[in-house]
Amino acid sequence: MYLRTTKRKNKNGTVTEYLQLAHNERNPETNSTVARIVHNFGRADQLDREALVRLARSIARVCGINIVDSTDADRTKGGGLPQDLEILGTVELGTVLVIETLWERLGIGKALRALLDKGKYAVAYDQALLAMTANRLCAPESKLGVWDRWLEQVHLPKCQGLKLRQMYEAMDFLHKHIDAVEEAVFFQTATLFNLSVDLIFYDTTTASFSIDYEDDADENDGLRQYGHSKEGTWTPQIVVALAVTRDGLPVKSWVFPGNTADASTVERIRKDLRGWNLGRALFVADSGMNSSANREELARACGKYLLATRMATVTEIKNEVLSQPGRFTTFSDNLQAKEVVIGDGERRRRYILCFNPKEAERQRMHREELVSMLEEELASHKDRDASAQWAVELLASRRYKRYLKTTEAGKIRLDRAAITEARRYDGKWVLETNDDTISLEDAALGYKGLLVIERCFRSLKRTQIKMMPMYHWASRRIESHVKICVLALLIERVAERECGQPWSRIRPNLAKLQATEFQNGQHSFFQINSAPEACRDLMKKLATPLPVKVFGINPVEK
Repeated sequence: MYLRTTKRKNKNGTVTEYLQLAHNERNPETNSTVARIVHNFGRADQLDREALVRLARSIARVCGINIVDSTDADRTKGGGLPQDLEILGTVELGTVLVIETLWERLGIGKALRALLDKGKYAVAYDQALLAMTANRLCAPESKLGVWDRWLEQVHLPKCQGLKLRQMYEAMDFLHKHIDAVEEAVFFQTATLFNLSVDLIFYDTTTASFSIDYEDDADENDGLRQYGHSKEGTWTPQIVVALAVTRDGLPVKSWVFPGNTADASTVERIRKDLRGWNLGRALFVADSGMNSSANREELARACGKYLLATRMATVTEIKNEVLSQPGRFTTFSDNLQAKEVVIGDGERRRRYILCFNPKEAERQRMHREELVSMLEEELASHKDRDASAQWAVELLASRRYKRYLKTTEAGKIRLDRAAITEARRYDGKWVLETNDDTISLEDAALGYKGLLVIERCFRSLKRTQIKMMPMYHWASRRIESHVKICVLALLIERVAERECGQPWSRIRPNLAKLQATEFQNGQHSFFQINSAPEACRDLMKKLATPLPVKVFGINPVEK
């Protein structure tokens, strides 16, 4: 091992020198020696060389080795470093440190350990669950991949030594106790951040499996069932439901069979949330939940609700709400609203008609573009037979078919009435609520919060946590996998809330804090690199102390 100096020529012609810690490795294929960079100290002109020497001497003293003095010309073959010092490898430190800190702050570890102590479990399943949760936020892998590869790439000493079967046993433990864990974590999070739970946002998504069969009704609880996924495919899947606060922090999650309609999930929600003492919570959901039976169930379960309504398919809204006279109240550049009350007594309905001028203009331009394309396409065909291949494709297109019709003579034509009708809905959405106390503004702004839960689903499925693919088939393991992903989502959302940045920006900066493990004949120890300022700032915001320069000094087992 030796100190290496590298030079880089700048655009202005100057040269900058950098100091690196390196050692030589032999390439067995070429039988040549290649320098491997272990640690970058940074710019030579910004380094305190005497401090580096003191650090080296301190390490040597603790480890009981002799250090070579770089100023001694007769002893410079080792470049000023101990001759018997071996590099074991470099691991990621910053991200897992933050995750472990938040794991404890949010009460997840405490809740799990309390259940472990109560059941007198001998295995630290909480550490196995920490490892699997952290992996979803760093580099999502299968449980085998976490155990076999990923744990060797990060500094999670408490998770070392776990057996693969213990990872799966930990998932079974979580499945058995998940209700108690979710409740404890929610109340800890609500207390820690003084959360407002006056609005509870609810929505569902789907998670598909790479199989061509579904579970039997009496096998595996029939969890994997064919259904229409949110991506528009017909595939074996499960339905994942999620309730979050207005801050986007998960309250609770559910897993249903893949053929479950959104509306039929209400009974389970009612049962699970009734005992949570959420106070005056307004339940907010999209139009898939809006049915007469669901409204009654939600009123019993959650008291107050705010639901979107399908404008184009509900006669009352088309004929009365949209045509109701009255001025819109402007709350911002992109939000106007007005209240419309229809009927009285038991038939009374309170609607909030919202309007976004910018969205209306965008929809108008998009529709005009589509209509123009259709006009050109139709004009290019003299015979507009609806049975022709080109016409069949247009009529089957989700994008174009809404503005087309087939005449009695079997010809394809633009549907001018449909185009005119579409203009009525530009930039508008309609909400229905049974809460007469919520203000017009709060109702309009509240529903926009569903965009928050949509972002949560994107993180779960595609961008960060990547819930799919799922490699499990047993229902308890499938549910536990989803719950682990939701725990990761909670940590992600808390980190984003505290830092004011998305996880996609937080994670790369935290990953720059690494630790290199050294060993001589007597001791092993870790040394961290020089963390960038951005990394240090994030760790401060997340209340995660920066480790000392050298840590984890342990005797080498003989």
